[in-house]
Amino acid sequence: MAHADRLPVARLLGGIPPTALVLLGIVSVQVGAAVAKQLFAVVGAAGTVTLRLVVAAVVLVALWRPSLRLDRRTLLVVLTYGAVLATMNLCFYAALDRIPLGAAVTIEFLGPLAVAVAGSRRWLDGVWVLLAGAGVVLLTRVQGGLLWTGVLFALAAGACWAAYILVTAKLGSRTNDGKGLALAMVVGAVIALPFGVSSAGTAIFDPVVLAAGFAVALMSSVIPYSLELEALRRMPPRVFGILMSLEPAVAAVAGLVLLGEHLAPAQWVAVCCVVIASVGATRSARPDV
Repeated sequence: MAHADRLPVARLLGGIPPTALVLLGIVSVQVGAAVAKQLFAVVGAAGTVTLRLVVAAVVLVALWRPSLRLDRRTLLVVLTYGAVLATMNLCFYAALDRIPLGAAVTIEFLGPLAVAVAGSRRWLDGVWVLLAGAGVVLLTRVQGGLLWTGVLFALAAGACWAAYILVTAKLGSRTNDGKGLALAMVVGAVIALPFGVSSAGTAIFDPVVLAAGFAVALMSSVIPYSLELEALRRMPPRVFGILMSLEPAVAAVAGLVLLGEHLAPAQWVAVCCVVIASVGATRSARPDV
């Protein structure tokens, strides 16, 4: 009976293996990021974030029709999720405005990798962390390196990403379907709104910009966050963090194909170092984690 009243979207997602949900989310969010970067010239990075979160909030509220009746602990989780979501996206888009997509995601990926090996006492996990760190150092130092402000924003986004993984698991355990996600997206949109308005001005209301923002919201927020939330209901946060190992490679390819952002050969090696570190952590992870 608990599943009989689930919405069709929830039933559809429930029939897809959690690993496939994560992989679909990865592709969606990176293609969305590439599309979003093309909006920066019109509405700025913060304006793009705001447009994305506002549209996503409207779509998710219409889709899930969430109730505002929440107990205190659930409300705290929703508010925390929304704050983390807004901060993560503002930092990531600020990084994306300064460095290539593949580089930004590779550096940001240190966050979920930290979640993957957190609490481990095995020396092999330490090796994977060192390999990932070496990859990021190599990435930032090749051919004059990357703009340091972009690197710092990417690191901040990575810290938020680590928090996002943990908070998403709590949100999934305390809310039904995507209703908690919808409310949290509203919180994130409200937080981002002042930054977006100051950055974009009236340009944010241009019909072409709104259409592009709708596409970005679907690819970068509605689709991946819904997929990840459902996946985290059926897998531990650490396993989820490890499965995100393809993020840097997919981002680099999306940046190359959609934005023409060419990485130097040594930078591709750096991306591979981070991916290999994550795959290594996956293979050495305990089955019960």
